[in-house]
Amino acid sequence: MDPDDTTVCVLGGGTMGRGIAYACAAAGCDVRLRDVDAGQLDAAEEYLAATTDDAVSRGLLSETEAEAVRDRVQTTTELGSAAADADLAVEAVPEELELKTAVLSEAESHLPADAVVASNTSSLPLTSVAAGLSAPERVVGLHFFNPVHAMDLVEVVLAEQTTPAVREFAESFVTALGKRPVTVTDAPGFATSRLGALQGVEAVRMLETGVADPRDVDEAMERGYGHPVGPIELTDTVGLDVRLDILEHLREELGERFKPPALLRRKVRAGKLGKKTGEGFYVWDEGEIVGVADGVGGRQ
Repeated sequence: MDPDDTTVCVLGGGTMGRGIAYACAAAGCDVRLRDVDAGQLDAAEEYLAATTDDAVSRGLLSETEAEAVRDRVQTTTELGSAAADADLAVEAVPEELELKTAVLSEAESHLPADAVVASNTSSLPLTSVAAGLSAPERVVGLHFFNPVHAMDLVEVVLAEQTTPAVREFAESFVTALGKRPVTVTDAPGFATSRLGALQGVEAVRMLETGVADPRDVDEAMERGYGHPVGPIELTDTVGLDVRLDILEHLREELGERFKPPALLRRKVRAGKLGKKTGEGFYVWDEGEIVGVADGVGGRQ
């Protein structure tokens, strides 16, 4: 497929939505980024400017190319104009089954009949999402990873209703973005969230029981196993609330090994959700770790 001839409607202007919009625009797609909150769209435009500027400073884009990427993204609160000519719609709203189904169902009525409909869910049952649409056979999962512009992997998730043609489109689309598709069936947590959640929950339990501090846990996995980011920093980056929601779902589906630690629940109740709030297990300033949060043991 040719990204230059592809129009993508991204539904949701939060962290994942704006990241998906950037990745699509950088590959050459025309992007319609829609959110009901104009403030989210303002923040998305700031993100696009900052990310393209960073790419220019690192020699990854020229000034002309950066301007072209920004110009390919149109932001709007109007669903009709965002979806009307889209070849693909990707929802990137919070991990709530009813919300995702409602957003895609509403968008479906505005999309062309041959458009592919994708969910960025990281763990929810895609078959259930598809069942809420009038044409469930065109639904597929496109599970991007944060930060989208820097992560090569996209998990392509097949609902029970997904047709072979939609699977082929999804895999080709991911490849056209310059990323690697990994295709999985619709099982609880798919592959990546299931494995990542187990590692993440055990890492938090280690903090809770005083086995090690966050920096040492992360360094053990980075240096010992070659992970680019340790499990505690990754939890802070993804969001402690997102991690908690995933664990709750996997616990219900797969059992007590996914039981969220009390420390994680306390952090979420306190609104300390990680990088996006400035504190989780680490303390963050302007997107960089500046220390270990109180109450999780670490050296300052």
